[in-house]
Amino acid sequence: MRNLIRLFSLLIISGGLIGGVTSCSDGDDCSIAGRDMVNSIVYTINPETNQVEKDTIYSLTVTALGTDSIIVNNQTNVQTLSLPLAYALDSTVLVFHYDYATDPANSDTIYIKQNNVPFFESMECGYSMIQTITGIRYTKHQIDSIYIRNINANTDGTENLKLFYRYRY
Repeated sequence: MRNLIRLFSLLIISGGLIGGVTSCSDGDDCSIAGRDMVNSIVYTINPETNQVEKDTIYSLTVTALGTDSIIVNNQTNVQTLSLPLAYALDSTVLVFHYDYATDPANSDTIYIKQNNVPFFESMECGYSMIQTITGIRYTKHQIDSIYIRNINANTDGTENLKLFYRYRY
């Protein structure tokens, strides 16, 4: 009988410890850091050599069309961008304002058509989206062209869009 009480006590203590450790784990990241983004790198083509070169946008503010959302706020020396896609719509419209403080009209608009597929992530996080780019249109004020390199939005920084700007040197 004494061994049975010891075994039962050991099971209760070990079960409580295992349950306490596993219930307090940080397995799910429901924050914005866990959201898939469209990652872009800025390029230009040197007309003298026809070589692709990395470029820099000297001042950039990115807004979502039709909202008061500012995605990038007056960032300087921009070489890479991580941009969210809309969850509730099948397209995202982003406005790139260059040197917004001195010339608000100097901008480009990028229309990204996407496919959103909801999936259940967990009880804590609820639903998330698998987002794939299906098409793109853009104005050509500063942007020369955009090349879709990877259609899948991601959290690992994989390049989705190559943004080619007009040569400025």
